[in-house]
Amino acid sequence: MPRSTAPLSPSSSELPLYRQLAQVYEQAIAGGSLRPGMQMPSVRELRQRHQVSLSTALQVLRWLEAQGAVEVRERVGYFVSAPRTLAAVPAAREPDMQRPLQPDPQLFAGINERISVILEKARLAGPLVVDLGSAMPDPSLFDGTALNKLAVRLLKEQPDVLVYGPSAPRTHPEFQQAMAHHALRFGLNLAPAEVSATHGNSEAVNLALDAVAQPGDVVAVESPTFFGILQAIEAQGLRALEIPSSPHTGISLEALELAVRNEPRLKAVVVVPHLQMPLGSVMPDAHKERLVQLCAAHGLALIEDDIYREFMDTPQPARPAKAWDQPGDKGCVIYCVSLSKSFAPGLRQGWMSGGRWHARLQMLKFSRTRNMQSWSQLLAARSVDSPAYERHMRRMRAQLQVQREQAAQAVARYFPVGSRFSLPRGGLSLWVELPPAISTMALYDEALARGVRIAPGPMFSNTGRYENFIRLSCGLPFTSAVEQAYQTLGALMHEQLRAAGPGLALVRA
Repeated sequence: MPRSTAPLSPSSSELPLYRQLAQVYEQAIAGGSLRPGMQMPSVRELRQRHQVSLSTALQVLRWLEAQGAVEVRERVGYFVSAPRTLAAVPAAREPDMQRPLQPDPQLFAGINERISVILEKARLAGPLVVDLGSAMPDPSLFDGTALNKLAVRLLKEQPDVLVYGPSAPRTHPEFQQAMAHHALRFGLNLAPAEVSATHGNSEAVNLALDAVAQPGDVVAVESPTFFGILQAIEAQGLRALEIPSSPHTGISLEALELAVRNEPRLKAVVVVPHLQMPLGSVMPDAHKERLVQLCAAHGLALIEDDIYREFMDTPQPARPAKAWDQPGDKGCVIYCVSLSKSFAPGLRQGWMSGGRWHARLQMLKFSRTRNMQSWSQLLAARSVDSPAYERHMRRMRAQLQVQREQAAQAVARYFPVGSRFSLPRGGLSLWVELPPAISTMALYDEALARGVRIAPGPMFSNTGRYENFIRLSCGLPFTSAVEQAYQTLGALMHEQLRAAGPGLALVRA
């Protein structure tokens, strides 16, 4: 291939060096001198050609991969990607970001009952043809063979690993060491003793809420937000204050500041800063820093649910908000994370770091579940703290990127005119706004009758909003059955629009 030595653009001089170099290759791809299928320079070639370090050369290729400009082929190298064919779909609209959505006792009550009814409908509907309602990677994306080999070795090495006694640690020291070491890779400096194992991310968030708030207190959440967070808040007798959130930058700090001034019962803020569920938004670093400062200044707990960070398509790991927190027991951020979606869902292995609430969280954890099993902790420790884990995550991120784009193309092909979304920078789902006349609760029932499950928008809020929104899973390989499911959803939407009035059921050209 041609050995381009194009000069750097003067307008890009303020960018990091790897971004400046990446622009050279982006321009070459756009101009046609690098065509789809052509092999990119190797890391060694990039280092020699541009006289840069190994790290910078790797960053160039990973940035181009994250932008979809190139794709990696295992044991071969990087190649220019085929051009994307996503039809033009309007980007998601920004909500009114200035004022929080006031908690209404009538709206607050019953989220657990409402979610239970929705999920029970799916159970009673019988076997599904396609499940687009969950946000889980397909089992084929996990390396069960490697995990099985590790499990066998572990049992041979420590045959008593399945037994615990009165002296068993609450969190295994090897797990603490491994997670603290892993956290260094994404800018989080924790002592091993600050790491506490949990049964998945849900237990971590529940423990955090219990530690910082009493029944009747108010907890600020993003709107929309994952329904499991709303369920946890309701179950503990707390009240959710929904804060408008952008599909691009996450929670509105202006609306949150207004809530802090006007709501004396506000005790905590819960955020998902990376690939927020269901929006897919990513909070900029400057917003994370401001958010931590705001919570620290007003004595609020910031509960950071960071379950999706490792699904980010970025050349460098994203830094959690916890990275801007005070160290040790002075911190106001309770960091909660899980390996369920990235490592092994069935093990339900998570962990947390509680800042100033560490001792109270330890007490609450022990009073509820006593000792943690060592088995899953050791499996996670020896998997995550190894080079094989990052290779696994790179393969998973690459496959999910393909599946997200295929899902987006299906939305563009089959959904009505007026559908809108923003393609997230990673993750497991799409959050789609449909024409206002569409009822996604009605669509949920109609789709279930045809063997297709979705996640309707009202699951993600207590306010009655998002009736014309749906979350769609991108965790499944895009088979003919999955494409047929999108086609079925599109046909059902057009039926709703025809019933709503003439001229609404428009089909894309």
